[in-house]
Parts: sequence; structure tokens; C-alpha cells
Amino acid sequence: MSEITASTDPSDDSATEAAAPPTAADIRLAAMNLLARREHSVRELRNKLKRRFCDEAVIDEQISRLTLERLQSDARFAESYARQRADKGYGPVRLREELRERGVSEAEVEVALEQLEVDWRVLATRVMQKKFGLDAPVDIKEKARRARFMQYRGFAVEHYRRREQN
Repeated sequence: MSEITASTDPSDDSATEAAAPPTAADIRLAAMNLLARREHSVRELRNKLKRRFCDEAVIDEQISRLTLERLQSDARFAESYARQRADKGYGPVRLREELRERGVSEAEVEVALEQLEVDWRVLATRVMQKKFGLDAPVDIKEKARRARFMQYRGFAVEHYRRREQN
């Protein structure tokens, strides 16, 4: 078995590279790598970069540059996120709250939800049928359980009430 030892050669740059402070280019590259995987809100991107780099001023500068270059967009993130979550059966109340938690402005949230062009009643019906089947609730306890589930999923009462009463 061979023994692995650290190089003592002064021309070996691997040790000095690890100790070198990150540059603006390093932070930009890390941000672009994150954005290449999926859209991120400014808040998400800032939080992820703060975990890796300590210079908040450079992080904010690089995020601003990416936003100006339209490589990062909260509006694009909101639209993508809302579409993805609606496709998984989540309603507008929950989507609105999740986007706010991720730092998206109220105006961008509204635009993203309008662009979805989802009939929330149809989606609520589909979600309820998938979870509970076609049978009507047998008692008030079951009706309350279904209502809690739909509210957890982010649907308002008017989205699922008619389906529930059938």
C-alpha cells in the first residue's frame, strides 16, 4: 500500500490556492453555477453565497451585476416556481406565501400567479379527487379533515367548497 503525503515543493500552488481569499470572480462563478441549475430569487442566491463566502459587499455587488445583466430575475424565478408548485397541486394561497418567504415582491408574485392561467377550482377538484376519491364525506369530521387538507395545500374555501358538497 502506498502512503499519501503532502507535497513540500514550493512550486506546488494547491496549498496556496486553498488559503487565498475568494475574489469577485469566484463569487460570480459560484452564483452563475447556482443559476445554471435552476432559477433563484435574490434572497436565495444571497443566502447560499453567504454560506460559502464571507464578503457580503462583494456578494451583493455580484448579485446586482447578475440582475442588471438579466442572468438573475426574481420575476422569472417567481414564474418558474409558481408553475412548478401549481403542477404539484398547490393552491394560490400557499404559492403566494412561499414566494414571499423567498424574497419575491408582492407585485412579482401577483404577476407570476396571473401568468399561470390556472383555474384554481379545477385544480382543487383534481387534488381533492386524487387524495379522497369521488366519494362524498360521510360525516362532519371527514368534511373537516378534507377542508384542513385543502387549506394546507393553499386553496381558499371557494376553490373547493362546491366539489366537497357534491
